[in-house]
Amino acid sequence: MKKTSTRLADGRELIYYDLRDDSVRDATDRRPLDRTVTTSEIRRDPLLGDSVAIASHRQGRTYHPPADECPLCPSEGDRLSEIPDSSYDVVVFENRFPSLAGDSGRCEVVCFTSDHDASFADLTEEQAALVLEAWTDRTSELSHLPAVEQVFCFENRGAEIGVTLGHPHGQIYAYPFTTPRTALMLRSAAAHKEMTGGENLFDAVLERELAGERVVLEGEHWVAFVPYAAHWPYEVHLYPKRRVPDLLGLDEGARTEFPKVYLELLRRFDRIFGESEPPTPYIAAWHQAPFGALEEFDGVVREDFALHLELFTIRRTSGKLKFLAGSESGMNVFINDVPPERAAERLREVASS
Repeated sequence: MKKTSTRLADGRELIYYDLRDDSVRDATDRRPLDRTVTTSEIRRDPLLGDSVAIASHRQGRTYHPPADECPLCPSEGDRLSEIPDSSYDVVVFENRFPSLAGDSGRCEVVCFTSDHDASFADLTEEQAALVLEAWTDRTSELSHLPAVEQVFCFENRGAEIGVTLGHPHGQIYAYPFTTPRTALMLRSAAAHKEMTGGENLFDAVLERELAGERVVLEGEHWVAFVPYAAHWPYEVHLYPKRRVPDLLGLDEGARTEFPKVYLELLRRFDRIFGESEPPTPYIAAWHQAPFGALEEFDGVVREDFALHLELFTIRRTSGKLKFLAGSESGMNVFINDVPPERAAERLREVASS
C-alpha cells in the first residue's frame, strides 16, 4: 500500500491509498472553494446522560446529485469533484459538511472505489484488503488527535437508510467522547467480569454462539453469527476469533482472511430477498474500544473489549421495511419480526456456489 496525503482547495485533508507503490498523486484541486465553516456543537442531555451533535450547516449538504455530478467520482476534464485526480483506488478526505469538527471531533469520507456503479460487495479481495488498511490507518491517526476518544468506521448503503450520495463510500466519525452504545457494552462487561470472578463477556458470547445454531459462516480467523437477541430483521455480528480491542490489533492471518469472509457476507445479504429485489439496504458498523480512560467502567480495560463489526438491514421482507416506531423510538425497546434462528438459516441458504 502507498499512502499520499494532500490538501483540497479549502484546506481539508485528502489521502490516497494505492495498491501500487509507484502511483503518483500530484493533481491539485482546481475548484474555487472558500474555507469550510462549520457550526458543530456537542450538547449533553442531562436526563439520559448522552450527547447530541448540533450541526446546522449540514442542511446545505449535497443531496442526491445526478450521476454525472457525483462529488465522489474522480475529476475529469471540466467536471471537478472532491477527488482532484482522474482515478483512484481508495480515497479518504475530511467531510465538507461534518457532524463533528474541531474540538468536537472529526468526520471523514471513505471512497471504496472510483467505480460509481459498484458496491462494496463488487470489490475484489485485494481492493477490500486496501479498504481495511485505510480503516486501520485512519483509526491510528485519528486516535492521536487531542479531541478524539473513540473512532467509528461505518458504511450506510441504500436510499432506504438515508444515503444521499449513490457512490460506494463509507464514513469515519472520531468522537470526543465514548459513545452511548459502547458505554453500555463496557458496563455489561464490567458487571459480568465482577459476577464471574474475571470472565470476559465478549469471549463468553462468542463461545456460546460458536456452539449454537446461529452461525452464518466461519473461517480460521473470523466467525459471523446472528446474535441471540438480534434487534434487526437480518443482523449479523462478525468477530475475529482472537479478541483484540480495535483494528490495529488484528494479526496478519485475520487481515488476510477478512476480505474473503466479509465479501461473502455482503453478497449473501444481497441475496436474502431474491434476485428480483433491489440491493439490500444495510448499515455496517465497526465497534472499537475507546482510546480514552475507562475508570468509570469498574475495572474494565481496553483489552477487555472485543473488536467486531455489526451488519444489519432495515428490510424485514420483500418490499417492506422495519420502521423504528413507538416502542423502538420512544422507549428503545426493539421488536423483531424475524426470529434470529430463521435469519441465520436464511443467510446460510443463500451461500454462493
